[in-house]
Amino acid sequence: MPSHKIERIASDMSRYISEILANEASDSLLKTVTVTGCKVTNDLSFCKVYFTSLANLDKTTLERELNEASSYIRGEVSKRIEIRHTPEIKFVYDESIEYGKKIDDIISSLN
Repeated sequence: MPSHKIERIASDMSRYISEILANEASDSLLKTVTVTGCKVTNDLSFCKVYFTSLANLDKTTLERELNEASSYIRGEVSKRIEIRHTPEIKFVYDESIEYGKKIDDIISSLN
């Protein structure tokens, strides 16, 4: 079970990454991204950032673009977060929203 400190850092990283993508990203493709959550390892070396996008874009393209921008995003996060070592960021497409929509569609078709 993760500690409160790890959970707080994950929450802060999620908030800061969302702000950076919404307000500072020069690539309009990155502005369509919504961060759905973050998981930080116990040793604070890695942070998996789960995201989705409302734009009908290829998931792998989005994931690649975000991971290419991750060093810039990590640098910006390090300026805002109060920890000695900012975790390395890896973006992963969040399938859960699509899965939920698919289940919703199946339930609707049954009714």
